[in-house]
Amino acid sequence: MIEVKDLTKTFVKDGNTIEVLKGLNLDIAQGDSLALCGVSGAGKSTFLTILGILDQPTSGCILYNGVDVFEWREEKQAEFRNRTIGFVFQSHHLLPEFTCLENTLMPALIHGLSMQEARTRAEIILTDVGLSDRLRHKPGELSGGEQQRVAIARALIMEPEILLADEPTGNLDSETGGKIQHLLLELNRTKRITLVVVTHNRSLAERMSYVIGLQDGRIYDL
Repeated sequence: MIEVKDLTKTFVKDGNTIEVLKGLNLDIAQGDSLALCGVSGAGKSTFLTILGILDQPTSGCILYNGVDVFEWREEKQAEFRNRTIGFVFQSHHLLPEFTCLENTLMPALIHGLSMQEARTRAEIILTDVGLSDRLRHKPGELSGGEQQRVAIARALIMEPEILLADEPTGNLDSETGGKIQHLLLELNRTKRITLVVVTHNRSLAERMSYVIGLQDGRIYDL
């Protein structure tokens, strides 16, 4: 489903060239669950943003079902992201002035769905993640685990084929983190969503289909 070929990413800062990713090669099959581990600053989040077409590689390519998505125009890339890829970030990125329901349905409105259809989808997915009694609550009225569930619901509303998660349990206590871990793995198992997670959580990593590490800009097996 996803082929990463000779992927590099280089930054230039204050006249210095920093090679963050150095020729990564990786195949991810549909329905796989992959944990990406490594020390802070190893390039894991950079790789995830490129995998999700939120950033451009310096060289190399990523093929989705055999198609190089970086050859597309920006508008087509944005449409593909909205339809095919869901993102869950460590810091949630929920809009504080909107309710759980409103935060969740926004990607559907952006995609062009009617308010009624977007609302129906949001109510269903929020119920699926255990927040049926929190639809009208704003993020400030929720616990950290509940906010992360809203972020997951928002990522799933367009029924993506791929879910990318950057440290989804990183800011949570062990009990709440365990619930989020279980939810992600259940989504992978029951909906066959391809799951790629950047994590320091060994318990989560060990329950994935496979685990790889990133060190000095290169992939290695764990």
